[in-house]
Amino acid sequence: MTVDEVTMDQVRALIGRPGSRYQLPTPALIVDVDAFECNVARMARRAKAAGLALRPHSKTHKSATIARRQIAAGAVGVCCAKLGEAEALAKAGLRKLLVTSPVVGDDTTLRAIALARIDPDLMLVVDHEQQVEALAAAAASAGLTLSVLIDVDVAMARTGVATPPAAVALAGRIAARPSLRLAGVQGYGGIWQHIVGESERRKAVATGMTRLSAVVYELRESGHRVPLVTGGGTGTFAADATLKVLNDVQPGSYIFMDNQYRDALGQDEDGGFQQSLLVQARVVSINAEKWVTVDAGLKAFATDGPVPRITDPRFASDGYFYYGDEHGGVMRPSGGNGIALGERVELIPPHCDPTVDRYSIYHFVRGDTLVDVVEIEAARRSQ
Repeated sequence: MTVDEVTMDQVRALIGRPGSRYQLPTPALIVDVDAFECNVARMARRAKAAGLALRPHSKTHKSATIARRQIAAGAVGVCCAKLGEAEALAKAGLRKLLVTSPVVGDDTTLRAIALARIDPDLMLVVDHEQQVEALAAAAASAGLTLSVLIDVDVAMARTGVATPPAAVALAGRIAARPSLRLAGVQGYGGIWQHIVGESERRKAVATGMTRLSAVVYELRESGHRVPLVTGGGTGTFAADATLKVLNDVQPGSYIFMDNQYRDALGQDEDGGFQQSLLVQARVVSINAEKWVTVDAGLKAFATDGPVPRITDPRFASDGYFYYGDEHGGVMRPSGGNGIALGERVELIPPHCDPTVDRYSIYHFVRGDTLVDVVEIEAARRSQ
């Protein structure tokens, strides 16, 4: 038996015991199940009320268990950022997957074909004729028909076709290949999600959706069916619901939330989700006068945002600082004393998606009780 197996057995033995939340090996990735379930239900209600299909992005959670809960609440499927994530979720039994990044290269094309054999409803995105030709040839050789979306650059110049004529030309190439089927378009503005202030976000979304609308119009005028118009995220849902360009939305972070979203969304409607994701750390040294040291440092959090924030009201919320790969510092409360070795501190991550990617399991808790240990099957599957 490996060390990991011993640790997992020890953790599972804690399930259902009162107080077991505070007996976990640290640093521990925690999901407050009550808050998580409220978030899942709230987004499902919002999507239904807006007449939008909900296709949550699994790049946030990378977990088959969580994806199944989202589907049970009404989601039509889930998105995956990379092919590796989709492979991991398909292996765990998930279907109707949308890979939102282009597939490029002989190796990944062959993997996409293998995935399509498992998931006949798989959808891929394309933004260049070379991708179309490679996927068409591979699908024809395998006797398959692949569903593809044309990725449209609506804001970032990261991926996607930039103009309606480019989209129409690409759609023509897809139509000429019997092994491909045009399923629609995708337009995602990642940089919009964290714009501070609802009015400024709405302006940015409106500009991008005008570009996407022009592409959809030209495709339909050219005789192409565009049944699916997908995109959007947690920070832009209200704008997307109002503008009514999308008929399918891809929010991800709403299930967990993080400091980046808190700072950007504030009290806006899109920010009305509870904080359900936390990292629990343990005090491992109390010798310094002004701070204590905990066992969660640079390796425990994504660092592309504000520092982790402490939930314990005894501490200043911004009292954490990175103290190395394995350690963090926490400024002592006013008065300076009363913090014991082994004491637990829970922190809100700066950015939930890449923080999750650092871990292999979630600890699901209700109150102070551990209720489940959930595998993160697609963690570190960014290839």
